[in-house]
Amino acid sequence: MSDKKDHGLAKGLTNYGDRDFSLYLRRSFASSMGYSKEFLSKKIVGIAYTPSGFNNCHRHFPEMLEAVKRGVLAAGALPVEFPTISLGEVFLNPTSLKFRNLMSMDTEEMIRAQPMDAVVLMGGCDKTVPAQLMGAVSADLPAVQIVAGPMMTSRHGEGRLGACTDCRRYWGKYRAGEIDTEEINKVEMRLATTAGTCAVMGTASTMACIAEAMGMSLPGTAAIPAVHADRLRAAEASGAAAVQLIESSIRPSHVITRESVENALRVLLALGGSTNAIVHLTAIAGRAGINIPLSWLNELSETTPVLVNLKPVGSHYMEDFFYAGGLGAVLRELKPLLNLDCITVTGDTLGERLEGPFEAVDRNVIASAQAPLEPKGGLVALFGSLAPRGAILKRSAADSSLFEKEGRAVVFNSLEDLATRIDDPDLDVSADDFLVLQNAGPTSPSGMPEAGYLPIPRKLSSQGVKDMVRISDARMSGTAFGTIVLHVAPEAAQAGPLALVRTGDRIRLSVEQKSIDLLVDEEELDRRRETYTSSARDVAGLRGYDKLYAEQVLQADEGCDFEFMKPVKIG
Repeated sequence: MSDKKDHGLAKGLTNYGDRDFSLYLRRSFASSMGYSKEFLSKKIVGIAYTPSGFNNCHRHFPEMLEAVKRGVLAAGALPVEFPTISLGEVFLNPTSLKFRNLMSMDTEEMIRAQPMDAVVLMGGCDKTVPAQLMGAVSADLPAVQIVAGPMMTSRHGEGRLGACTDCRRYWGKYRAGEIDTEEINKVEMRLATTAGTCAVMGTASTMACIAEAMGMSLPGTAAIPAVHADRLRAAEASGAAAVQLIESSIRPSHVITRESVENALRVLLALGGSTNAIVHLTAIAGRAGINIPLSWLNELSETTPVLVNLKPVGSHYMEDFFYAGGLGAVLRELKPLLNLDCITVTGDTLGERLEGPFEAVDRNVIASAQAPLEPKGGLVALFGSLAPRGAILKRSAADSSLFEKEGRAVVFNSLEDLATRIDDPDLDVSADDFLVLQNAGPTSPSGMPEAGYLPIPRKLSSQGVKDMVRISDARMSGTAFGTIVLHVAPEAAQAGPLALVRTGDRIRLSVEQKSIDLLVDEEELDRRRETYTSSARDVAGLRGYDKLYAEQVLQADEGCDFEFMKPVKIG
């Protein structure tokens, strides 16, 4: 009866005080699902499976699941899917970021608790991929990521549409009175028409590229459209790769290193990728004990060019990126800047991958390093008296004429205040002012939503104003654009200087100096501190995950992970 091989169903046995009985009982219950003894003796690849009726991005996952299973079976192991939380970006209140850490814990514990020798992580909608990678790093079982892939574009009139950069563009037109209700209703039904994630280089596609750049996904899989047959072939190959990982024993701790994280940061900067990605990558790296100071981002940004001409930074879409050469083409352009010895889930190093054959690159979509779209990276961290621990600006998606500017603050002290007053015709605001939103950070009641894309006040948008400097402790969607300063740390709810800003104050922004300063003397700020009241919720009145989140969430510059989820240091 005794089987001491620690694989498959014999891994992590339920403890009844009798190991042989535990295995006997587990096999008897597993046999009720119709498995033969031959299959019950095989090694097991778990599949973290995240479909949901509240996650439109994952609606093709049943078909992808079958492809993953096919790959596992062909490679000689038993595939077993298991559900975890799924995070559909636009369906969650107050914001999907609040539940990223919960999903990471769910993923980690189910990987650790259930009998599997390796795991395939099926994610896509943007918070699911970082959640799965965070959980996989903490569990440290052999793992491979397969993403949903981007949507295909749609059409409106003579133009292409892709969620959600175009949704913001058309909504801006609607607010400015350039299009009517009938047209915006037509656009609404045409923005997202296939399975998959947003069709631009938003957070989902940025995270897909980061997963591949770090070596956690198979080469060439980040940009395949969700509905393309290659997406199913990638799923099949990922299932087979998971079986190979059992033999090679390559674990996330071997793949996610300081060197591979640096590669991922380079890719983020070259893509002009989502500002959210720096929060997520910081959290993923943090699970491996790797710190990402924002000064490191700036150091790399100075020497990493922007190469990808995709919305919201440029003019193309993810399907164009796929056909233009995908992430492989970007990596080849960045090769002199990358750490090429980093191991990937295939067992090859990044350098070995880039030695392989490749097809011609469409330079309209992916520029060469010798003729980049921009000479410096798409993201920059700002420091100063307004953001002592840093803030983020996506300069590749901003108006460079606003980069060196001093302006008057027009302050909104909450999202409710913003909603109430932003379109008030009597709002005292001009195009040269800086819009400032307070109390939208991670410990605020709103939980750091993607509200940093403050709308242009209607009285200005109707006059043709397209961009203004906007500052907050919130996030913005990776699909958004504009001169927007985000993730101000410390946040207002934690008594950061942002909480002390008043309408009429002067603020100085300098992208060249990487600075953001509140031009108010310290004596006046001390007076304001005396009357400061935090907007953070009283944890004594909370319960469950809501209480856990409020007590444990870290600031944006620490990835908004939980304090207690950091790796334990022994000795």
